[in-house]
Amino acid sequence: MQVPLYQAKAEFFRMLGHPVRIRVLELLQHGPVPVRDLLADIDIEPSSLSQQLAVLRRSGIVVSVREGSTVTYALAGGDVAELLRAARRILTELLAGQTELLAELRQVDVPVPSVPGGGEE
Repeated sequence: MQVPLYQAKAEFFRMLGHPVRIRVLELLQHGPVPVRDLLADIDIEPSSLSQQLAVLRRSGIVVSVREGSTVTYALAGGDVAELLRAARRILTELLAGQTELLAELRQVDVPVPSVPGGGEE
């Protein structure tokens, strides 16, 4: 039985829903990165990074290449980098809206002037 598209999308976003995975994808946007460099950039235990890389690899989002003792990871396609850029744009807009609302809330309460003869007509 085929999984409905909306369910497949939910599973895709759930797979992305880990801070370490997002950070790995951000670091891979600029090209392949050896695991040792990922470990240097992400404050995480090697076994935990390995688990997160395995999730990304199984999903087909990243690919790995072994050259001797060095394992390097890369994005499987450019669409993931575009998705991360889109997420950044969306978050920027959301946070800008929240900043504007916060500024409004912080304004001093100015009493609304009463209108002369403002009773019901």
